[in-house]
Amino acid sequence: MTAVGVAVPATLDASGRVRGWPNRPSWRGLDLVRELAGLWPEAEVRLADDGDLAALAEAGAAGCPDLVHLGVGTGIGGGIVLGGALCPGTARGSCEVGHVIVDRAGERCDCGRHGCVQSVASGRAVLRHAARRLGRDVGFDVLREAWRDGEPWALETVGESAAALAAAVVSLCELVRPRLVTIGGGFAAGLPGYVAEVTHRVRQLERPEGPHILLRPAALGALSSLDGAVLLARGAAPSARCE
Repeated sequence: MTAVGVAVPATLDASGRVRGWPNRPSWRGLDLVRELAGLWPEAEVRLADDGDLAALAEAGAAGCPDLVHLGVGTGIGGGIVLGGALCPGTARGSCEVGHVIVDRAGERCDCGRHGCVQSVASGRAVLRHAARRLGRDVGFDVLREAWRDGEPWALETVGESAAALAAAVVSLCELVRPRLVTIGGGFAAGLPGYVAEVTHRVRQLERPEGPHILLRPAALGALSSLDGAVLLARGAAPSARCE
């Protein structure tokens, strides 16, 4: 064994120490690289954010070296791959696409700021907004059926999520000009037509002279970050065959 790739949902500093991990607050300050290196003393341990690695895996699956990926689930993760490499790269930290600000007057995000796309477009946020509209708790199955049936409250709530995600997509594309944008995650995959709705919202925001945005559903499932961890361990990069 020469290298091990690890997908991590925590925020790490450049040395591999945990800066924040919402589900494991007691791990703050832990030197995760050192701890993992102790498990595999004969191998080089390579860590990266799970969203970044999902992007790397999607780029590999699409054969596309320049790609933006957004995963819409409980929160919003994802990453950017440019020239076949993670951007900004593991030495400089993760690419937190979920914390792109889309509404300065928006509600408070888990990170403490207001208006992050995660606070508007994530699955948890959408269900919260749906509950406010109806005056009662709303589960995902109820939302999905109402969305399929075209009920106004569901169309409005999901539409707000798609519009916020589209704003993040367009902003990212203005900066990095990817060849492809993929959208995945359990929430997005579970709502039929969700990616098409995001695409529609993107078309409304595009500038005529701006970048052409090609948007598709993600090709890989819930384990895409693990696929990316394998690529990270192998040092593999996507070939330039995407269209």
